[in-house]
Amino acid sequence: MVSPKPVHDLSQLILNLRGQRVILDADLAALYDVPTKRLNEQVKRNADRFPSEFAFQVATKELTILRSQIATSSFHGGRRYLPYVFTEHGVLMAANVLNSSRAVAVSVALVKAFVRLRELLATNQVVAKRLTEVEKTLLTHDAALRDIYQKIKPLLLPPPDPPRKKIGF
Repeated sequence: MVSPKPVHDLSQLILNLRGQRVILDADLAALYDVPTKRLNEQVKRNADRFPSEFAFQVATKELTILRSQIATSSFHGGRRYLPYVFTEHGVLMAANVLNSSRAVAVSVALVKAFVRLRELLATNQVVAKRLTEVEKTLLTHDAALRDIYQKIKPLLLPPPDPPRKKIGF
């Protein structure tokens, strides 16, 4: 078994797949301090507790996406089957089916990590919206300043020489 990861590293285990934040079965099993095989065995035995929005098996095409997110060439030791991934709710349900005090403690820490990521995402969206508003305001001001400059520009030029009076006949 892999030694469990410290709580501060949990957010690094959360990946994006199918528009959801998920954690791999091998990472979850390591955190719960059980073999991946046992975790997946419990998921299969309790399939009614794991609808597709809680846990799902990764498609072959998605495996390359996951590999790029975790930046590794081998995928958890060269697995022979496609891994499962668990959403925030699936993490809690896995703790229930494993029924150990370690699983409960880790699931609480994982849910906190998911919540922290959700808050960061919400904060980033608020900042992005505000930046968009500032950009629109600046564009409006920029256009107004150009208009003012075009109107002032003729005033900044030296006055034309006055016409000379002809001398003589």
